[in-house]
Amino acid sequence: MQIEPTVFIVDDDPAVRQALAVLVRSMRFQAEAHESARRFLDTYDSSRPGCLLLDVRMPGISGLALLEQFSRDSVPLPVIVMSAYGDVPMVVRAMKAGALNFLEKPCRDQQLWEAIQEALKWDSQNRRHAAFRATVRDRLRRLTEGEHDVLRLLIDGMPNKTIASELNLSVRTIEVRRAKIMKKMHADSLAELIRMTLAATR
Repeated sequence: MQIEPTVFIVDDDPAVRQALAVLVRSMRFQAEAHESARRFLDTYDSSRPGCLLLDVRMPGISGLALLEQFSRDSVPLPVIVMSAYGDVPMVVRAMKAGALNFLEKPCRDQQLWEAIQEALKWDSQNRRHAAFRATVRDRLRRLTEGEHDVLRLLIDGMPNKTIASELNLSVRTIEVRRAKIMKKMHADSLAELIRMTLAATR
Protein backbone atom coordinates (compact mmCIF):
# COMPACT_ATOMS: atom_id res chain seq x y z
CA MET A 1 0.00 0.00 0.00
CA GLN A 2 1.43 3.36 -1.07
CA ILE A 3 1.76 5.98 1.67
CA GLU A 4 0.54 9.46 0.78
CA PRO A 5 3.31 12.06 1.03
CA THR A 6 3.12 14.57 3.88
CA VAL A 7 4.18 18.20 3.86
CA PHE A 8 5.76 18.66 7.29
CA ILE A 9 5.72 22.23 8.63
CA VAL A 10 8.08 23.46 11.35
CA ASP A 11 7.53 27.05 12.48
CA ASP A 12 7.47 28.49 16.00
CA ASP A 13 4.89 31.17 15.11
CA PRO A 14 1.41 29.64 15.77
CA ALA A 15 -0.36 31.95 13.31
CA VAL A 16 2.11 31.26 10.50
CA ARG A 17 2.13 27.54 11.27
CA GLN A 18 -1.66 27.31 11.15
CA ALA A 19 -1.92 29.45 8.02
CA LEU A 20 0.64 27.30 6.22
CA ALA A 21 -1.14 24.09 7.24
CA VAL A 22 -4.48 25.42 5.96
CA LEU A 23 -2.89 26.60 2.71
CA VAL A 24 -1.06 23.31 2.13
CA ARG A 25 -4.26 21.31 2.72
CA SER A 26 -6.15 23.58 0.33
CA MET A 27 -3.59 22.55 -2.29
CA ARG A 28 -4.69 18.92 -1.73
CA PHE A 29 -1.55 17.93 0.15
CA GLN A 30 -1.47 16.20 3.52
CA ALA A 31 0.00 18.54 6.17
CA GLU A 32 1.51 17.99 9.60
CA ALA A 33 2.62 21.02 11.65
CA HIS A 34 5.15 21.22 14.50
CA GLU A 35 6.07 24.14 16.73
CA SER A 36 9.77 23.32 16.97
CA ALA A 37 12.53 21.31 15.35
CA ARG A 38 12.74 19.17 18.50
CA ARG A 39 9.03 18.28 18.34
CA PHE A 40 9.43 17.37 14.68
CA LEU A 41 12.48 15.17 15.35
CA ASP A 42 10.67 13.39 18.19
CA THR A 43 7.95 12.18 15.82
CA TYR A 44 9.60 12.01 12.39
CA ASP A 45 9.79 8.60 10.71
CA SER A 46 12.14 8.60 7.71
CA SER A 47 10.05 5.92 5.99
CA ARG A 48 7.26 8.50 5.52
CA PRO A 49 7.50 10.25 2.15
CA GLY A 50 7.09 13.99 1.84
CA CYS A 51 8.96 17.25 2.27
CA LEU A 52 9.62 19.80 5.00
CA LEU A 53 8.69 23.50 5.12
CA LEU A 54 11.20 24.85 7.60
CA ASP A 55 11.42 28.24 9.30
CA VAL A 56 14.97 29.49 9.85
CA ARG A 57 14.82 31.54 13.05
CA MET A 58 13.43 29.46 15.90
CA PRO A 59 14.32 29.03 19.58
CA GLY A 60 16.17 25.87 20.50
CA ILE A 61 17.28 24.08 17.35
CA SER A 62 17.21 26.63 14.53
CA GLY A 63 16.14 25.74 11.02
CA LEU A 64 19.73 25.92 9.76
CA ALA A 65 20.94 23.73 12.64
CA LEU A 66 18.28 21.15 11.76
CA LEU A 67 19.34 21.25 8.11
CA GLU A 68 22.95 20.69 9.06
CA GLN A 69 21.92 17.78 11.30
CA PHE A 70 20.01 16.27 8.36
CA SER A 71 23.14 16.60 6.24
CA ARG A 72 25.34 14.89 8.87
CA ASP A 73 22.81 12.08 9.41
CA SER A 74 22.03 11.67 5.67
CA VAL A 75 18.30 12.27 6.24
CA PRO A 76 16.76 12.12 2.74
CA LEU A 77 13.77 14.42 3.35
CA PRO A 78 13.80 17.39 0.92
CA VAL A 79 13.65 20.73 2.73
CA ILE A 80 12.15 24.05 1.65
CA VAL A 81 13.55 26.77 3.89
CA MET A 82 11.28 29.75 4.58
CA SER A 83 12.32 33.02 6.17
CA ALA A 84 11.33 36.67 6.36
CA TYR A 85 15.04 37.45 6.62
CA GLY A 86 16.36 36.15 3.32
CA ASP A 87 19.83 37.69 3.35
CA VAL A 88 22.40 36.26 0.95
CA PRO A 89 24.68 34.56 3.55
CA MET A 90 21.67 32.78 5.06
CA VAL A 91 20.49 31.55 1.65
CA VAL A 92 23.99 30.32 0.80
CA ARG A 93 24.34 28.52 4.14
CA ALA A 94 20.92 26.88 3.75
CA MET A 95 21.66 25.65 0.23
CA LYS A 96 25.10 24.36 1.25
CA ALA A 97 23.46 22.49 4.13
CA GLY A 98 21.21 20.70 1.66
CA ALA A 99 18.04 22.79 1.31
CA LEU A 100 16.23 22.09 -1.95
CA ASN A 101 14.71 25.56 -2.10
CA PHE A 102 14.58 28.88 -0.23
CA LEU A 103 11.43 31.01 -0.10
CA GLU A 104 11.06 34.45 1.41
CA LYS A 105 8.03 35.08 3.61
CA PRO A 106 5.46 35.97 2.57
CA CYS A 107 5.60 34.02 -0.68
CA ARG A 108 2.97 33.68 -3.38
CA ASP A 109 0.70 30.63 -3.20
CA GLN A 110 1.78 29.55 -6.68
CA GLN A 111 5.44 29.81 -5.70
CA LEU A 112 4.85 27.62 -2.64
CA TRP A 113 2.81 25.10 -4.64
CA GLU A 114 5.56 24.79 -7.25
CA ALA A 115 8.23 24.37 -4.56
CA ILE A 116 6.22 21.62 -2.85
CA GLN A 117 5.58 19.85 -6.16
CA GLU A 118 9.30 19.93 -6.95
CA ALA A 119 10.21 18.64 -3.48
CA LEU A 120 7.69 15.79 -3.57
CA LYS A 121 8.85 14.77 -7.04
CA TRP A 122 12.46 14.78 -5.83
CA ASP A 123 11.51 12.71 -2.78
CA SER A 124 9.58 10.17 -4.87
CA GLN A 125 12.48 9.73 -7.30
CA ASN A 126 15.01 9.49 -4.48
CA ARG A 127 12.97 6.81 -2.71
CA ARG A 128 12.58 4.81 -5.92
CA HIS A 129 16.33 4.96 -6.50
CA ALA A 130 17.00 3.96 -2.88
CA ALA A 131 14.63 1.00 -3.19
CA PHE A 132 16.31 -0.06 -6.44
CA ARG A 133 19.77 0.16 -4.85
CA ALA A 134 18.58 -1.92 -1.89
CA THR A 135 17.19 -4.57 -4.27
CA VAL A 136 20.45 -4.73 -6.22
CA ARG A 137 22.50 -4.98 -3.02
CA ASP A 138 20.32 -7.89 -1.92
CA ARG A 139 20.98 -9.62 -5.26
CA LEU A 140 24.72 -8.97 -4.91
CA ARG A 141 24.73 -10.67 -1.52
CA ARG A 142 23.42 -13.85 -3.18
CA LEU A 143 26.43 -14.16 -5.47
CA THR A 144 29.14 -16.64 -4.54
CA GLU A 145 32.71 -15.51 -3.92
CA GLY A 146 33.72 -16.83 -7.33
CA GLU A 147 30.88 -14.97 -9.02
CA HIS A 148 31.93 -11.77 -7.26
CA ASP A 149 35.45 -12.24 -8.64
CA VAL A 150 34.08 -12.52 -12.17
CA LEU A 151 31.73 -9.57 -11.70
CA ARG A 152 34.55 -7.35 -10.43
CA LEU A 153 36.62 -8.07 -13.53
CA LEU A 154 33.64 -7.65 -15.85
CA ILE A 155 33.13 -4.18 -14.38
CA ASP A 156 36.82 -3.50 -15.07
CA GLY A 157 36.03 -4.14 -18.73
CA MET A 158 37.78 -7.49 -19.15
CA PRO A 159 36.52 -10.04 -21.72
CA ASN A 160 35.90 -13.66 -20.72
CA LYS A 161 39.27 -14.89 -21.99
CA THR A 162 41.21 -12.30 -19.98
CA ILE A 163 39.12 -13.01 -16.86
CA ALA A 164 39.85 -16.73 -17.25
CA SER A 165 43.57 -16.01 -17.41
CA GLU A 166 43.39 -13.60 -14.46
CA LEU A 167 41.56 -16.14 -12.26
CA ASN A 168 43.43 -19.17 -13.61
CA LEU A 169 40.18 -20.79 -14.74
CA SER A 170 38.82 -22.09 -18.04
CA VAL A 171 36.86 -19.81 -20.36
CA ARG A 172 33.93 -22.22 -20.04
CA THR A 173 33.92 -21.78 -16.24
CA ILE A 174 33.86 -18.01 -16.67
CA GLU A 175 30.98 -18.28 -19.15
CA VAL A 176 28.99 -20.41 -16.69
CA ARG A 177 29.64 -18.01 -13.80
CA ARG A 178 28.79 -15.03 -15.96
CA ALA A 179 25.47 -16.62 -16.96
CA LYS A 180 24.67 -17.30 -13.29
CA ILE A 181 25.52 -13.70 -12.40
CA MET A 182 23.20 -12.37 -15.10
CA LYS A 183 20.38 -14.61 -13.87
CA LYS A 184 20.81 -13.79 -10.17
CA MET A 185 21.09 -10.06 -10.88
CA HIS A 186 18.08 -10.08 -13.25
CA ALA A 187 20.20 -8.32 -15.88
CA ASP A 188 19.32 -8.58 -19.58
CA SER A 189 22.66 -7.27 -20.82
CA LEU A 190 26.21 -6.66 -19.66
CA ALA A 191 25.60 -2.90 -19.81
CA GLU A 192 22.59 -3.24 -17.50
CA LEU A 193 24.57 -5.45 -15.12
CA ILE A 194 27.39 -2.93 -14.87
CA ARG A 195 25.03 0.03 -14.54
CA MET A 196 22.99 -1.50 -11.70
CA THR A 197 26.07 -2.75 -9.86
CA LEU A 198 27.77 0.64 -9.97
CA ALA A 199 24.54 2.38 -8.89
CA ALA A 200 24.24 0.09 -5.87
CA THR A 201 27.86 0.25 -4.75
CA ARG A 202 28.57 3.98 -5.05
